[in-house]
Amino acid sequence: MKKRELMILVVGVLLSVANVASATVVQGINIDFVAIGDAGNAGDTRGAASPSGAGSVAYGYSIGKYEITNGQWDTFVSAAGAPTGNATAAYNTSASWTGTDVPTNEVSWYEAAQFCNYLTTGDKSQGAYQWSGNNTNPGDFTGIDRDSAISTYGMVYVIPTEDEWYKAAYYTGSGYSTYANGTDTAPVAGTDTNYDSAIGQPWEVGNGTIEQNDTFDMMGNVFEWNETLIGSNRGIRGGSYIYNGGPYVISSSYRDQYYPSGDQHYIGFRVASVPEPCSLVLLGLGGLTLMRRRRVR
Repeated sequence: MKKRELMILVVGVLLSVANVASATVVQGINIDFVAIGDAGNAGDTRGAASPSGAGSVAYGYSIGKYEITNGQWDTFVSAAGAPTGNATAAYNTSASWTGTDVPTNEVSWYEAAQFCNYLTTGDKSQGAYQWSGNNTNPGDFTGIDRDSAISTYGMVYVIPTEDEWYKAAYYTGSGYSTYANGTDTAPVAGTDTNYDSAIGQPWEVGNGTIEQNDTFDMMGNVFEWNETLIGSNRGIRGGSYIYNGGPYVISSSYRDQYYPSGDQHYIGFRVASVPEPCSLVLLGLGGLTLMRRRRVR
């Protein structure tokens, strides 16, 4: 193969994997991801940003197209057993809103972290989120080490950081919008997305209008956990079906927090994967190019 032909092949492969949604079966759970590119983008320094500079991410990653559903959660529990551990009241509430395709709810941050670990390793206690015990009894939560997990497992599944979440919601490619629809105009409650008590309960994921980065429901439906510590709590973003704060609650200006052992009918989560699969493809293509160069010498 000539050098020009190889370059065309490389470009074609890159175009086929960049900035597109992909369905991935992870530990038997089907999850749709969208790639979030433009690594090293500037943060949001508008007055509407909260906090100022939010959304800057130095690497490529993917984020779930949809919130994790009850069906996906039930598959996890059937395979790995219900999350356990020593955080008070963190693992003892069933979903208030049922239905296979309804976003899972009444899930604490600790439970969401064990779900992500299971996606990474098949073991609730091993992955980016560290516990003192084992899969049967994870024990105490001891911290987060993404770098070590990436070094060990290559691809890790995580609760998005606030910056990862913010970028996926509000980054337009050249700046930031107030809402995840890519504009500064609020979506129509109950039609475009589910907020401000327009419906009174979460709807099934995939309803409403697709957002600017090919996600759904980063404006409303249920609040979503993020990895970032705010005091001793973990961040939540995106508003929910029930809040009556109008469009402000689903805007880039609004951030909130909740204690990580807490669970509520209006809080769920979506997952991210790091590094973004395109980065792995680039490494593979780099190796292919190197092999080709060695062969023609």
